Amino acid sequence: MVRTGRPARVTLDGQLVGYWDREAARLETIAAATRFAWQKRRLLRKAAEARGKAERSRQREAARDPAPEPTDP
Repeated sequence: MVRTGRPARVTLDGQLVGYWDREAARLETIAAATRFAWQKRRLLRKAAEARGKAERSRQREAARDPAPEPTDP
């Protein structure tokens, strides 16, 4: 297999986007299975906070300048 370029740079913000999206989905799944309305509200609030954190990391990642490509002599 031949690589045609550098692998994508993985940044902390890039990792956090995936983490917070997964956490929000997990919390929403748990909220769907809860018995009490107060538990459901609390879990959905936490899921919304997680989605907000993912969006902040997504914006920081988008604002980041791409890494310069190395030049081969």
